[in-house]
Amino acid sequence: MSPVLQRIEQARAGLVDALAERNWEAIGQLDLDCRSCMEDVMSESSVSEVELRDNLEELLGVYKQLLEAATGERQAIVDEMSQISQAQKAAKVYHLFG
Repeated sequence: MSPVLQRIEQARAGLVDALAERNWEAIGQLDLDCRSCMEDVMSESSVSEVELRDNLEELLGVYKQLLEAATGERQAIVDEMSQISQAQKAAKVYHLFG
């Protein structure tokens, strides 16, 4: 396996681990590493197309999981902010009549 494909595989494994821990800082860094790998893949001609496709499909699957997790986290934050806003409004009403 070429060094570039090994880097993609390592980055994918790192993303999976970071996602399991919800370590968004590590995910951000690993995303940058993946982008760098993609640039290297484009410039390397000795990469097996079959191996590259397989690695990229696996990486795509991880990114789909990341998107789902990020969307879920964002929705949880929206819900929490909505609850805080409702609580603040209720507190204002309570103080008006209390």
